[in-house]
Amino acid sequence: MAMVSVSSPIAGAPPPSPSSAGARVGRFQGPQLALPPDKASQLRVPPLHPASEHSSCGGGGIGRLRRRQTVVSLVAALAGLLSTNALQDGKAFASEFADMPALRGKDYGKTKMRYPDYNVTDSGLQYKDLRVGDGPSPKAGQTVVVDWDGYTIGYYGRIFEARNKTKGGSFEGNDKDFFKFKVGYGEVIPAFEEAIAGMAPGGVRRIIVPPELGYPDNDYNKLGPKPTTFSGQRALDFVLRNQGLIDKTLLFDIELLKIVPS
Repeated sequence: MAMVSVSSPIAGAPPPSPSSAGARVGRFQGPQLALPPDKASQLRVPPLHPASEHSSCGGGGIGRLRRRQTVVSLVAALAGLLSTNALQDGKAFASEFADMPALRGKDYGKTKMRYPDYNVTDSGLQYKDLRVGDGPSPKAGQTVVVDWDGYTIGYYGRIFEARNKTKGGSFEGNDKDFFKFKVGYGEVIPAFEEAIAGMAPGGVRRIIVPPELGYPDNDYNKLGPKPTTFSGQRALDFVLRNQGLIDKTLLFDIELLKIVPS
């Protein structure tokens, strides 16, 4: 590291003799600032004027004023140099994390989470039954009535739909207050379709949904279920449309309330 010394005579000290003025002025060692060799050459320290320090016009007052001007100029030069370095370092840091379109949706650097107490289907859907229902499972073409909640489990576990909330002014609700879809007609995301096929009325199933079994094109408007609140839609949309390398795995709890007779 190159060392740059800031020379500053002590204010108020007795004036030096004429024979030693040139040797003594600027020899007092003030604070030393270490700069890299490539930056030290950029720093220009304004020259001191020892001869004018004791001139007949103003005496020591003019000398002190010029010493102050010298210090101010030096500080300004250092501040400009350091701010330039900080800006360059900041740009270099930002470039390391710039968005890379070729990596979008590839999930590089992440492994799929495997939850030990869940069952795994051939498609990669993980599920477990929180409550086993009673009766036959729905068949293709039948309409089912479900209650559900959803979480962005791969990104801070934010809830985007709540189950068991008040519906239509009643805690019980009725069919029109809940989500309905026809089994096997492609009205819901693949994970929902697969999960409901093995359930019975009254059952509650929790599923872990990887992106490939979730919303197509990261758009919840294309297939159900869709969050019913604006805040829920915002929370889900933020994760689905985020172009960074974040985990878009979702968690759903599905309660099969009813199978509507064909």
